[in-house]
Amino acid sequence: MLLTIVIFILILSLLVFVHELGHFLTARRFGVKCEEFGMGLPPRIVGWQLIKKTGWEKLAEQEQVSVAMAADELPSGQELIKETVIRETVEIDTPVTDKSWRFVWGNREVVKDEPMIYSLNWIPVGGFVKIKGENGEEAGDADSFGHKPVWQRSVILAAGVTMNVVLCVLLLSLGFAVGMPSAVEDNQGGKFIAPPEVQVTEILPDMPAVQNDVKLGDIIAKVNGAEIASSQALKENFGQLVGQTAKLTIKRNGAQLEKDIAIVQKDGITGIGIGIMDVGVVRYPLHLALWQGLKMTWQWLVLIVLAVVGLVRQLFGGPSVGLDFAGPVGIAVMTGQAAKMGWVYVLQFAALLSLNLAIINILPFPALDGGRIMFLLAEKFRGKAVNSKWENLSHNVGFILLMLLIVIITYRDIIRYGAKIIDALKRGVGL
Repeated sequence: MLLTIVIFILILSLLVFVHELGHFLTARRFGVKCEEFGMGLPPRIVGWQLIKKTGWEKLAEQEQVSVAMAADELPSGQELIKETVIRETVEIDTPVTDKSWRFVWGNREVVKDEPMIYSLNWIPVGGFVKIKGENGEEAGDADSFGHKPVWQRSVILAAGVTMNVVLCVLLLSLGFAVGMPSAVEDNQGGKFIAPPEVQVTEILPDMPAVQNDVKLGDIIAKVNGAEIASSQALKENFGQLVGQTAKLTIKRNGAQLEKDIAIVQKDGITGIGIGIMDVGVVRYPLHLALWQGLKMTWQWLVLIVLAVVGLVRQLFGGPSVGLDFAGPVGIAVMTGQAAKMGWVYVLQFAALLSLNLAIINILPFPALDGGRIMFLLAEKFRGKAVNSKWENLSHNVGFILLMLLIVIITYRDIIRYGAKIIDALKRGVGL
């Protein structure tokens, strides 16, 4: 249980940190002042400020020679020219910027014109960046967010989402470089480092698989004690057992289960009502791993967007898409399940979460990055900014609604996973 919590916090921190880093880097690139960049969430434990002081430093000494001339008038009326050679040593100085770090203890506010604070905060989840003028204040200052043109502000807001997509690509590429589960038919240039297994990819309704709690991702390892090497072998096996009950050995999250399931023939389908695929752990060369990471990110992106569209339609009375939301508790439980399967699955799960975070954040809903970009587009088309009072009000209302949604989803997750969490806690304390 403790390991699950630690992994969950690390994953969430990485995703949020990378997101905020995108805002931070683009803001600095466009000359917008960042007042604080923090690891974790406030209150602050300690911060660091880079103090710069400009002075002068002796670079070298140089001898200079000059000639002073003077004229004296003689009694005869002629002039006597006198030359005096002057030698002097001149010091050559150069401007030097002295840099030093200054500690800031506690939760003291950053005052205007003070250097940015890099901070470590008490709540060990994610991070944040505080950008000057992010809510429209101080728009007259050249280094304020509100002073910048619409396109630059849009880039700053979209940078967090972009960084989460990039993180997804990098995590998947790393996974493919060291070895990640992949469909055998999709293997192009990779090397199997573990033999392929038969994985459940679809559960059909009103079939024995549903009635016997077979789940997506399960591995069908044996039928009546006989090893199953491929999807074709499993289909042939089922074909010989129609009307009988077979003992299936299933691997799930590192555990092995035995289930007695009836083999049926219904609506042209022979078996237990599952879709299957041969999946093996494949390792790719670095350049192919990057390509596979890009390709899988794009495939996931399309699927998630379609799922979000389907969920929105479902909310407004459209057909059910068979999908559901998970909150922090649900994600923590899924993190624990991924951890049991191996760190490569944790890597894959983190990549999927990063992409989900990107898509959710770009939705045109107040308080999200997409909602803020929506107001910028309105400003561009109207030729003037939306009243900051109404914009801030809409973001505040949007934030409250999002928090309520999270509370509701968390409550549902507790109802759904509460028994498992309590059992895990009891095992953790030895009860």
